[in-house]
Amino acid sequence: MKYTYYGQSCFLLEAEGKKLLFDPFISHNPLAKNIDIKSIEADYIFVSHGHADHLADLVEIAKQTDAQVVAMVEVAAWAGKQGLKKLIPMNYGSMKLDFGKVRMVWATHSSALPDESYGGNPAGYVLELEEKAIYFAGDTALTMEMKLLADLYKLDYAILPIGGHFTMDVDDALIATQYFNCDQVIGVHYDTMPQIEIDKDEALSKFKRENKTLLLPAIGETIEL
Repeated sequence: MKYTYYGQSCFLLEAEGKKLLFDPFISHNPLAKNIDIKSIEADYIFVSHGHADHLADLVEIAKQTDAQVVAMVEVAAWAGKQGLKKLIPMNYGSMKLDFGKVRMVWATHSSALPDESYGGNPAGYVLELEEKAIYFAGDTALTMEMKLLADLYKLDYAILPIGGHFTMDVDDALIATQYFNCDQVIGVHYDTMPQIEIDKDEALSKFKRENKTLLLPAIGETIEL
């Protein structure tokens, strides 16, 4: 399985012969200026919530790739109004797709769409594919709901926001790993703006002291999971 980071909370998972893109926000992110969104391929696009820094490039990429868009029902309805046709509206629950199983899970945050309309509830996802369980938390604060994941899954990786201010910070992310019992974390949602800049060396050291791994791939970098 391959993971490619595109900045903020945008990344691509390649598994089971499919390309799964999450929270496409690239062209408006100065840190991702070297990423050409026209080169991105996707079979599915997953959206965690309606904020612009998670779906600003959704419509363009979905149209160019003909990807199916998975999102909370209100976000999917908004996407339909933008001309997208291949939509999979979802709410908290599970479904099977052609690459594996997906569960939409709780996130503690807010959600409004670019036109300021109601965006439904924010969410995260757990994906079961290639005999692995991957948790993408979306934008969330630390929440007791995460403890439920330990009862449902043996998570291999957790993709967590670590920038603080709007979401969990590094310390909260470490607590979260205890809640859902996962030692392998990929950090997202940091450094894009002044409020969420982090000391990466300090973050890596904090995880190491707890015998956990924090992965911080560079924008455009691909790693094997």
